Amino acid sequence: MPTSPLTTNGRWGAYLSCVLVVVFYSGNILTGSALADLPPFTVAFFRVVIATVVLLPLGWRAAYRDRSVFRHHARPLLFLTITGVTFFNTFIYAALHFTSASNVSVLETVIPVVTALLSAWLLRERLRWVQWAGVMLSLAGAVWVVLAGSARSGAGRLNAGDLIMLAAIVSWSLYSIGVKRYMHLFPAYGVVLVMTGLSVVVLLPFAVGEWVIGGMFQIGHWPFWSGLLYLGIFPSVVALILYNRAVMTLGASQASVFLNFLPVVTMLGAYVLLDETITLPQIFGATLVVAGVLLTTTTAPAAVTTQESPDPASPPGRRPASERLQDPGA
Repeated sequence: MPTSPLTTNGRWGAYLSCVLVVVFYSGNILTGSALADLPPFTVAFFRVVIATVVLLPLGWRAAYRDRSVFRHHARPLLFLTITGVTFFNTFIYAALHFTSASNVSVLETVIPVVTALLSAWLLRERLRWVQWAGVMLSLAGAVWVVLAGSARSGAGRLNAGDLIMLAAIVSWSLYSIGVKRYMHLFPAYGVVLVMTGLSVVVLLPFAVGEWVIGGMFQIGHWPFWSGLLYLGIFPSVVALILYNRAVMTLGASQASVFLNFLPVVTMLGAYVLLDETITLPQIFGATLVVAGVLLTTTTAPAAVTTQESPDPASPPGRRPASERLQDPGA
């Protein structure tokens, strides 16, 4: 049966959305690097403040309607907030004080592999041998990038930024596992708004501590605010909406493949906008990482032996879990 023009146009629109998502997430890293004069908690704090304001019109009704759900599931909600929204990007912005945007993008791409490893351990998901090969390949690429960066620095020790990125990788991997287990409990836009708002509360004392110790940044400096506005609007809100619409058309597997191009776009952006030097070891390591991620994520797990029960039926008035928004991470 021939494909209708409407269906074809919808798929091309979804592909364009995926490309824009990669560009916006790459911009998160590049902008974070450009804002390296600001301390990391300050950047993360103003990002979630701006995102909360933008998300209010989208999520306040669902958040208010299901407020009892948030109270009842406060612990998983806090876990998702801390690992996914609060500290993941804080770790990235801290890492960018010490390492390059290119290294951060390559190491961030390892997240699906670490998620697969943690799922095998915590959720007892069995990986096929092809997936184990992908895990080894990606980890080898990440180690290669880290060691190459250490050799370039001439300091004879690992770069602090690369080590901080390890914390970011683990943080988002734990969040991804939490999404599998708990995200079906909450309304889509409502939970994003609540997690972002909670992050404002959690990050505020850390940001104030930075201002007390290092002094407040220049409030009237427009380049700072333009960067913070970008972080609060495009990677935090627009990319999420575009990605989830693409998932509805293409499916999660096809849409997530585009995220593997994050190192390519970020390296090009770093070369053009930040005057970073792209080295052959970085390119080689990024190639290994992306190849390993593709092997790991395009093969279904052999079996799931966890005793976790299937997703419960959605409460009245809420969409099933399979139809709700999914967060790509990055």
